[in-house]
Amino acid sequence: LSALKAEHFDLIILDIGLPDGSGLELLKLLRGEGSSQAVLILTARDAIEDRIQGLDLGADDYLTKPFDLQELAARVRAITRRHQGRGSNAVIVGDLHLDPEGHTLSRNGESIALSRREFGILQALMESSGKVLTHEMLEQKLYGWGDELDSNAIQVHVHHLRKKLGPDLIRTIRGVGYTLGASTQ
Repeated sequence: LSALKAEHFDLIILDIGLPDGSGLELLKLLRGEGSSQAVLILTARDAIEDRIQGLDLGADDYLTKPFDLQELAARVRAITRRHQGRGSNAVIVGDLHLDPEGHTLSRNGESIALSRREFGILQALMESSGKVLTHEMLEQKLYGWGDELDSNAIQVHVHHLRKKLGPDLIRTIRGVGYTLGASTQ
């Protein structure tokens, strides 16, 4: 799952019978985290219940073994055609290009590595460009309702972002929160 979240693939071909778990469980986790990457299940399980479950869990197609390579190629082409029609979720502000699906950030074409929390803060700020986000809004976005949070966690993540992206990218609005700096507007 971590490899699937770290990279963006045009298509994931998934077997139900994985050596270290269920492909259906992996698909359920992937969809549960909001991924819309194309998935084709390719498996020896041909029971109608398995097919229905795989499709209901979010697979784009289901093909059983043995299969014809030309049929597999045709299904791959059809799935990728359908997914190419979907709009990109990329957020672009100034010279920053953030891709939530691929969990990537680039500035002027150069890739910049961010932690999950740093990425979440920057994504929230970029999606709300021109607006001030309060500490509470950022905490809710990053941690949800269930996590205990140290009071300076957001400040620490913003500090790390400033070290990676420059001190002027994120402006502090004292006593309120953060906004993107004028250089990105």
